[in-house]
Amino acid sequence: MVTANILAFAGSSRRLSWNRKVLDVAVAGAREAGAEVTLVNLGDYPMPIYDADWHAEHGAPPAMLELRKLMMAANGLLIASPEYNTSITPLLKNTIDWLSQDANGESGRAPFEGKVGGLMGASNGAFGTIRALPHVSFILSNLGVLMLPIVAVPGVAKAFDESGAMTNERTRQVLSKLGGQVANTIVKLG
Repeated sequence: MVTANILAFAGSSRRLSWNRKVLDVAVAGAREAGAEVTLVNLGDYPMPIYDADWHAEHGAPPAMLELRKLMMAANGLLIASPEYNTSITPLLKNTIDWLSQDANGESGRAPFEGKVGGLMGASNGAFGTIRALPHVSFILSNLGVLMLPIVAVPGVAKAFDESGAMTNERTRQVLSKLGGQVANTIVKLG
């Protein structure tokens, strides 16, 4: 039987990121469904803004190769994406741009192709990143990730208490279910 090995990260490296908090709920759901989850902070993998000339002159940054290795070992992704000006964050886009480059004789699609992806986003606004998530989903789908339905969390500040615990039970269930769906889909496709 196939084990779900999921790489999880948020498209924000902000210390108190709401997206990191909603990601934690989805990660818990994936683990409850039997998945092994590696949770990383993209801030720990610094890469210059992607530039083909810089890449040709300097090669792939070590951080890209480290993160790519983690992605290659995973068969699923859980990603929480903030929304900047109705679109994907620069950090997340740059990470995807670097990871989608050929490396070590392998295609740029290799870290993405055949993986199952769960995508969520949170904001204090009424739209909860729903304008950005289709952009992210399209990018990942184009790279070969089988994307599950997205989850947007509006008014996120009201979904957690002062201690950081999620108090909105419906939202907790939807996020947990997404994590579980990623894990279960991986096993079913096994």
